[in-house]
Amino acid sequence: MRRLSSLYFCQKVRVSKLPVLYQNNPQFRAVYQSVRANTSVTTTGLIGSKHSFLVKSLFEQHNETTLWILNNKEEAAYFLNDLEVLLPNLPLFFPSSYRRPYNIEETDNANVLLRAETLQKLKELPKQLVVTYPEALFEQVLTPKELQRKTLNISKGDELSIDFVNETLFEFGFSRVDFVAEPGEFAVRGGILDVYSFSHDEPFRIEFFGDEIDTIRTFDVTSQRSIALLEEIKVLANIEQKEEKEVRQPLLSFVSENTLICTQNESIITAELDALFDFANKAFENLSGEIKRLPPKELFIDGKQFAKELKV
Repeated sequence: MRRLSSLYFCQKVRVSKLPVLYQNNPQFRAVYQSVRANTSVTTTGLIGSKHSFLVKSLFEQHNETTLWILNNKEEAAYFLNDLEVLLPNLPLFFPSSYRRPYNIEETDNANVLLRAETLQKLKELPKQLVVTYPEALFEQVLTPKELQRKTLNISKGDELSIDFVNETLFEFGFSRVDFVAEPGEFAVRGGILDVYSFSHDEPFRIEFFGDEIDTIRTFDVTSQRSIALLEEIKVLANIEQKEEKEVRQPLLSFVSENTLICTQNESIITAELDALFDFANKAFENLSGEIKRLPPKELFIDGKQFAKELKV
């Protein structure tokens, strides 16, 4: 796994116009050649949005996924904004799913959706650009095998009974409601099934003709109007429920071995992961009740494990 370790401290400068000067910058190309030849490269002297231009250049030169790890959520959001201007519709944001370990009530469904969507795309497509930060890396992710187990593939023309889909969604932890409004909900009306997957921005409307899938479409929750017809979909469960039987791994193990990893400041990231892991240990020790929870080492990573993953 190749790593670009970037040590820099700077103020964000907003991109108002794309400077052609940096699109084919020979120095940026030289950085990538160095990365290809070595296991680690450190860059200094970058200011403002030059960091984003460098990552854009590296991503375009690299044939596989590029993962950019910023020091914190705010930095990640700022530079994600830059990349969305430079590479529209390409950057993926991988956030944390909750504010505090072992506190399910504070889970953010929008972030769970983003994490699930990113994992699905990393699994299916070999070249992605992902922006993340320590709190998100702190949470281990499902292995590809577990992710597949929690995914229901549905295609137009499939022989699939509505009762089977109904039972599968209950097993995935979905709630049956009258009208879907957020990820993790589904509704059944006659031969129509609406389901809001944890890996898609809009819910799906599946129409059955007997036990055959007749049509699949996305629709708007508010207006109920159709958005797009689809040939196939993947319905993903809530992958952040963290069940006892699940097998998890660090995100750096989930991505391909040829992933290019860029870090803003490795020492800051490592220290933050250690602090988060200590907090998780204390939270686990204070748990009470009959519900069993996985210990921190099964759910999270610390700075030492992060550093080890970078060197693999």
